[in-house]
Amino acid sequence: MSEDPVELAQRCLAGEQTALREFVELFQHQVFALCFRMLGHRQDAEDTAQESLARAVRYLKSWDSTQPLRPWVLKIASNRCRTALGKRAKQPKQQEVTPDRTVVQVEPQLGLAEELQQALEVLQGPQRECFVLFYQQELSIQEISETLDVPVGTIKTWLHRSRKKLAQHLIQRGFEPPTK
Repeated sequence: MSEDPVELAQRCLAGEQTALREFVELFQHQVFALCFRMLGHRQDAEDTAQESLARAVRYLKSWDSTQPLRPWVLKIASNRCRTALGKRAKQPKQQEVTPDRTVVQVEPQLGLAEELQQALEVLQGPQRECFVLFYQQELSIQEISETLDVPVGTIKTWLHRSRKKLAQHLIQRGFEPPTK
């Protein structure tokens, strides 16, 4: 499956079933990872990833073959995630029943990977999306700029702010920054 993405897209457009399966297999892990990081909930991420891949296949004919395919597919996924987050925000929040006595819940010490995943929750909207695309999907700043339709300078600002916010959160949780 190390086929050129342009050739794979052309085979998909020709209606080749094996190409469609290869297309989904090529992007499913990356799309799911992005959706999970943005949505923070496995079931929502699975649903949104599936919807994103179906949409990518459906609209493949509108993809500009002079541009890389991966950022285009991830842009579709990030747009679907934003839509899902918007729908989630509009839903009424459930009232929590507070017991008469206060119970202090102590979290067990998490590893750095788990702490980072939890820390992503402090990032909101575009900063979180930008962070995930850069550090986890390994897109370049230029590719993120094209994916999110914002200037390169804005991407750099969002990355800087998100790193600063995550560092502050991790320090508050007891993680010390590395010494030089």
